[in-house]
Amino acid sequence: MRDKFPKLGYGTLLGLTILYSVFPIYWMINTSFRDASTIYTDVEFFPSNFTLENFSVLLELTDYPTWFANSVIVALGTVAVTIVLSVLIAYAVTRLRFPGKTLVIGTMLYAYMFPPLLLAIPLATLFVEIGLSDTLISLVISHTTLALPLGVWLLWGFFKQIPYDVEEAAMVDGCSRLRAFLLVVLPLTLPGIVTVAIFAFLLSWTDYVFALVMVGSDLNKTLPVGLDTMVGLYELRWGELMAGSTLIALPLFVMFTFLSRFFIRGLAAGAVKG
Repeated sequence: MRDKFPKLGYGTLLGLTILYSVFPIYWMINTSFRDASTIYTDVEFFPSNFTLENFSVLLELTDYPTWFANSVIVALGTVAVTIVLSVLIAYAVTRLRFPGKTLVIGTMLYAYMFPPLLLAIPLATLFVEIGLSDTLISLVISHTTLALPLGVWLLWGFFKQIPYDVEEAAMVDGCSRLRAFLLVVLPLTLPGIVTVAIFAFLLSWTDYVFALVMVGSDLNKTLPVGLDTMVGLYELRWGELMAGSTLIALPLFVMFTFLSRFFIRGLAAGAVKG
């Protein structure tokens, strides 16, 4: 009996934690499929009148498809730039000898500690000066400034765990350093690369601060800022808003369903100090 009570307590605490985390997501999806007339009057845990009207109104009467396309472009661009730079910087810091390489890693972590709003204003001023204001490129660069430090830190841990003898053996067999890096080292760091890609995509997909500061035109808005424009001064259409939020969350659900095992392995392995 003494052993059962702690297990029962842990199970109850775990169940409450899961309920606390999952219920808002469920309620968002539930509201998106409910008729607008019942949202404000009835509390329904299961929609009595299942409808797709909220989604059809959202897609037909707003610029949601444009916002969605902009978010995809910015997120994929951020992922590509972050992966390339993270791999190159982490590999150079791990394998090459040059003065100040420890400072590079330390600087990356310090840069990640700054809040996004503190970086957004000077970056916006810089983009105005170089002619990149109100563009999707400015968002890609801005998101990379946040995703790159953690990406370098995670991959640095991966590269430190890979023995240099593996590369030397490949080079003895006739591979150049670049070929050994591409064919031997990169496959071994695949969980770390997937982790960085997921993190960069998640950060870019859900960003609101940079998108609000960097972009002003309706055609360049991303999903979080676009949905914010649907909040009127005298009216708030919860059905369409929850439908838009559900469509925002859908790619994240799909991504974590198929890549969660890589993400967990990447976080665990990248956090180990070599």
